[in-house]
Amino acid sequence: MNLKLLHLKVLQKGLLLMVRKFSLLFKCSLLASLLMLQPLAAQEQLTEQFFQGALIVGKTSPTNKVSLNGKAIKVSSTGDYALGFSRDEKNNSELVIISPNGAIEKRILKPLKREYNIQKVEGIAKKIMNPNKKANVRAGEDNKKISAARKVDSDLTAFAQGFIAPIEGTITGVYGSQRYFNGVPKRPHYGLDYAGKKGDPVKAPADGTVLMYVPDMFYSGGTMIIDHGHGVSSTFLHLSNSYVKVGDKVTKGQLVAAVGSSGRATGPHLDWRINWFNMRLDPALVLKLKPLK
Repeated sequence: MNLKLLHLKVLQKGLLLMVRKFSLLFKCSLLASLLMLQPLAAQEQLTEQFFQGALIVGKTSPTNKVSLNGKAIKVSSTGDYALGFSRDEKNNSELVIISPNGAIEKRILKPLKREYNIQKVEGIAKKIMNPNKKANVRAGEDNKKISAARKVDSDLTAFAQGFIAPIEGTITGVYGSQRYFNGVPKRPHYGLDYAGKKGDPVKAPADGTVLMYVPDMFYSGGTMIIDHGHGVSSTFLHLSNSYVKVGDKVTKGQLVAAVGSSGRATGPHLDWRINWFNMRLDPALVLKLKPLK
């Protein structure tokens, strides 16, 4: 064979291999680019209650990372996560979800404005309206205990399984309402009040762990906090008794306490509150949440 012809065939074969290799690399690169651009929306779920005071539950791939306004949010092994809006939240929030391959989805969450009720409550004892220094110190210690309990960020996912009302009773006070005690305006009410008689049963609104029970806090009297996971907790105020102790695991609907009128109360009732860490949320909205699938 002619030497020049042999060199030409070798060169052609080398060029063909290079073209094939480049083509393969290009296809791989293109595929990687498409994967990076692939939207995550199809696998994302988010409850649609974007009201002020709402608990919002999301579901994503458990391998994704989630943040709200730049702060990381815990994602469970089943992909559940929680966030919320405060009573007076006016600013939009940015929810960011990042997949392991680097794909990013951003969503702007806009809190819907609400109108709140004004309530007037008379007959509050003067010693409670104007507590002395000793009472203020005691109330401060109570607040430290409550704050510590609400910092718990457990791996429980009961918050994503829906809630039930803790008591069968008429609602007498609602979240967000501005209360006047003896004609003096106070900070807004952050719970849902249910009328009841002393000793009426109080049930766990969702599965959880008992974080705290103190029978005689200055303002809230018998006070219990139950952890539902990821910073979401229930607080019961003015209780007359507890049927569980700190550390107990409770199930949705389980009897945990009894209605009372302890602390700053004009009569027997249950004040139920929902928190996402220290953010006070509306229990009435929580009752409307449906579990995501």
